[in-house]
Amino acid sequence: MANSNTYLTTPTKTPSSRRNQQSQSKMQSQSKDPVNAETRSRFEAYNRLQAAAVAFGEKLPIPEIVAIGGQSDGKSSLLEALLGFRFNVREVEMGTRRPLILQMVHDLSALEPRCRFQDEDSEEYGSPIVSATAVADVIRSRTEALLKKTKTAVSPKPIVMRAEYAHCPNLTIIDTPGFVLKAKKGEPETTPDEILSMVKSLASPPHRILLFLQQSSVEWCSSLWLDAVREIDSSFRRTIVVVSKFDNRLKEFSDRSEVDRYLSASGYLGESTRPYFVALPKDRSTVSNDEFRRQISQVDTEVIKHLREGVQGGFDEEKFRSYIGFGSLRDFLESELQKRYKEAAPATLALLEQRCSEVTDDMLRVDMKIQATSDVAHLRKAAMLYTASISNHVGALVDGAATPAPEQWGKTTDEERSESGIGSWPGVSMDIKPPNAVLKLYGGAAFERVIHEFRCAAYSIECPPVSREKVANILLAHAGRGGGRGVTEASAEIARTAARSWLAPLLDTACDRLCFVLGSLFEIALERNLNQNSEYEKKTENMDGYVGFHAAVRNCYSRFVKNLAKQCKQLVRHHLDSVTSPYSMACYENDYQGGAFGSYNRFNQVSGNSFCFELSDTSRDEPMKDQENIPPEKNNGQETTPGKGGESHITVPETPSPDQPCEIVYGLVKKEIGNGPDGVGARKRMARMAGIRNIDPFRVQNGGLMFGNADNGMKSSSAYSEICSSAAQHFARIREVLVERSVTSTLNSGFLTPCRDRLVVALGLDLFAVNDEKFMDMFVAPGAIDVLQNERQQLQKRQKILQSCLTEFKTVARSL
Repeated sequence: MANSNTYLTTPTKTPSSRRNQQSQSKMQSQSKDPVNAETRSRFEAYNRLQAAAVAFGEKLPIPEIVAIGGQSDGKSSLLEALLGFRFNVREVEMGTRRPLILQMVHDLSALEPRCRFQDEDSEEYGSPIVSATAVADVIRSRTEALLKKTKTAVSPKPIVMRAEYAHCPNLTIIDTPGFVLKAKKGEPETTPDEILSMVKSLASPPHRILLFLQQSSVEWCSSLWLDAVREIDSSFRRTIVVVSKFDNRLKEFSDRSEVDRYLSASGYLGESTRPYFVALPKDRSTVSNDEFRRQISQVDTEVIKHLREGVQGGFDEEKFRSYIGFGSLRDFLESELQKRYKEAAPATLALLEQRCSEVTDDMLRVDMKIQATSDVAHLRKAAMLYTASISNHVGALVDGAATPAPEQWGKTTDEERSESGIGSWPGVSMDIKPPNAVLKLYGGAAFERVIHEFRCAAYSIECPPVSREKVANILLAHAGRGGGRGVTEASAEIARTAARSWLAPLLDTACDRLCFVLGSLFEIALERNLNQNSEYEKKTENMDGYVGFHAAVRNCYSRFVKNLAKQCKQLVRHHLDSVTSPYSMACYENDYQGGAFGSYNRFNQVSGNSFCFELSDTSRDEPMKDQENIPPEKNNGQETTPGKGGESHITVPETPSPDQPCEIVYGLVKKEIGNGPDGVGARKRMARMAGIRNIDPFRVQNGGLMFGNADNGMKSSSAYSEICSSAAQHFARIREVLVERSVTSTLNSGFLTPCRDRLVVALGLDLFAVNDEKFMDMFVAPGAIDVLQNERQQLQKRQKILQSCLTEFKTVARSL
């Protein structure tokens, strides 16, 4: 920061028409001018505020002039003319690398220019530099150092230079990189686009005045960069257009109409926009500063003289005289900037008060963190309240909530699949689209959608075909054990094996998808905790900045949800093992076909314990594509009993064939079949046994059992086909019992109930059931105290600067 005495002792600005040699008495009289003193104090206040804004990255609406234009359009020469001395600014090509903020301070005591550069990342200024060559060297070295560090061709970070001189106005200009069409050799091809984007960013804020330069040899209709200016300021309300190198155009004018038409620029800039026409000395030889300024004044005089005497009829002086010459442009820029300063002072004062208050709050926050590092009990309490608040928000999301906005935080079914890394359901070839798949949901709503999607996937799986060899192995093994239910047991075993193979992966996938849905709630709970004024939030301290603690809470929550998924996988696998156990009666219950669970034969029908409303905008006339293969309806035909056994003697083979008719019930006909003259005992036993359908007359042929009677023409299908059909029915029954009776309720109680009731306890045990030393590891990382102390020092420094600027602006506001 520059010494405050510099601001107090710097004389005020004198009129721009002053002579180079001024008497001491005139300097003293002008320094006592109250108008000039007010202007100077306002200018100094904004300069100090601008320096603070650059150093601390403050976004303050300070009125500023931004010079833009193409390369070689004369921006560098104009800056030197405004400064009143040359420092070879064109040779360092600063406009092609970094912006340069020139703070020109009119100081009558500075008979030689004094230039000071603001330190990088600080509001302090370095020692004064008098040599023009040294100024250029500093600009070049700073530019190269930053570009090497950032590994870029251009950088938006500005260089701030304060120039105090008796022959410069009170003016601040931001010089920007010049527009180029093609990158220089050795530069990236994207350099022109980067420059254009950076200049647009610098010129876009509405509080900045655009100083657009274009040389006179370019016609308005063919201007390369006029469209770029229109994109920034379409109406040219805050744009000052400067036609540079105007002396190159003078020789083309022959009469007054040509001159006036050109000066008006009608048809291109609008009626309210009047460009300035400037010519500067072309001689780049080394001359003294006094000679440089004399040449500038001489060029202005020669331009006016040519327009008056070299053009027939002269020009409309009343309309255009105030827009011709460098002196006119300099006076206008200075007056316009002072006008904007005066208009913006009240709003700037209010904004400074707000920023000072914010910085004070930030300092209190850092002080509390520093204090908390030594107060473990206080920190434990704050951390517990924060954790409880997050847990409550998770519970609210599970129960159903619409804040924050689901449109922003929710996910569609496809987004859930993509982000979770879990694509299609295993074993399901078709694309499962549950109701509301296109809606963005989270929490309990997303959970229920996944449950319904699981049901859709489960009911889309049919019992897979089984090879004859497998059927033979199972059938023959059961027949060898004896008993009367060989076919039924064989088909049931096939169904149980298929259910374990095909439904188990679905259950695991459902648990993984639900784990992802609940895991996503942590970020949403954090957002709710920030935005919603709940009971916990009012009592909870600000825990921002404790990176280690936030990471620990996130990890504990993630472990909690993953453990729930692991437990639920074990539970649903247990249910699958139970329903596929040989001791389970699921395969033999007959009430599934037409009883209480008959409505579940198709997955898209609404169940009693899983209500689902279709809310998305989809066609309801479209047939469902994901229906499962419905098992054959139960044969309601009357059972027939075999003929009276008194007339026939049957020998049952010990090893039946899979290709024999499946209507035979193995073990049914033994020696008992001949008991009684009419076979009454056998018919009674047949009526009591499950799976008995039609018993046709049979006969012995070549030592084996064969169904059908060639005499009556009756036919029957093979045992293999009927066993596969029966297995499909058993598979459907197992699936219904598993999905409708077990899995849905298990997943709800296994995932949602713990999130409501046990989450806060689980997180509390993981985070707080530790000794103080381990607890503080989450808050005091190595070097954390030093970081907090450095942050406090920066805030204190920033507060001091802003408070100083606020005091100055209060003084300025009283003089308005």
